[in-house]
Amino acid sequence: MCATCGCDSGSSISIHHEHHEHEHLHEHDNHHPKTVIDVEKDVLYQNNLLAERNRGYFEAKNILALNLVSSPGSGKTSLLEKTLTDLKEHLEFAVIEGDQQTTNDADRIHATGTKVTQINTGKGCHLDAHMIIHALQGMKLKDNTVLFIENVGNLVCPAMFDLGEKERVVIISVTEGDDKPLKYPDMFYSSTLCIINKTDLLPYVPFNIEKVKENAKKVNPSLDIIELSCTSGEGLQQWYHWLKSKVLVPETA
Repeated sequence: MCATCGCDSGSSISIHHEHHEHEHLHEHDNHHPKTVIDVEKDVLYQNNLLAERNRGYFEAKNILALNLVSSPGSGKTSLLEKTLTDLKEHLEFAVIEGDQQTTNDADRIHATGTKVTQINTGKGCHLDAHMIIHALQGMKLKDNTVLFIENVGNLVCPAMFDLGEKERVVIISVTEGDDKPLKYPDMFYSSTLCIINKTDLLPYVPFNIEKVKENAKKVNPSLDIIELSCTSGEGLQQWYHWLKSKVLVPETA
């Protein structure tokens, strides 16, 4: 069981225990002083080390790694399908798909002609850096690739786990509450871009788009925000422009 969030993520997360002993004399028991042992452990320590290893690999190969995070059903996979299809002539792509079960999303990505690896977490509710290392070992990514990591649908636990990504993109759909940034502040605080998806449904849902942007900015004033719809195509060009602006063009001799 994962000691961080209580999920059963198997052996993918290594927990390191560090024990520090401090003597404390209690006034009520001077004749028999007691030793209080403070147990301190950073359950994310090992993950963060591996995330730095991933980050070094990405930087060495000029790979732009993006961690896509959201609640279930926000439209992450649909956005990926559109992006991979529309930009495949311009950029080299690869995808790591994270889900508890099935290869449904990976099959959809594979249909676009994109290299994809599936990670099934079982009862685990997030990806971690160790899982990404194993996925990368079999992918043999080319230099200058854009790597999308589609995380498990969850706005809580994935916020804690650095995967070594360059950018974290949080996606929220208009079918969710406009108070999501306030209810799940860690995810919005740790992201660099917020995509408000399914805007074509705005006439049919009680969702205040200005309110959600205001709430997101309260949590993270530097957060970029893009409104779009994969169905109508509105806003996709703004997303593509943002994505291309993050790609580092390799220097030519």
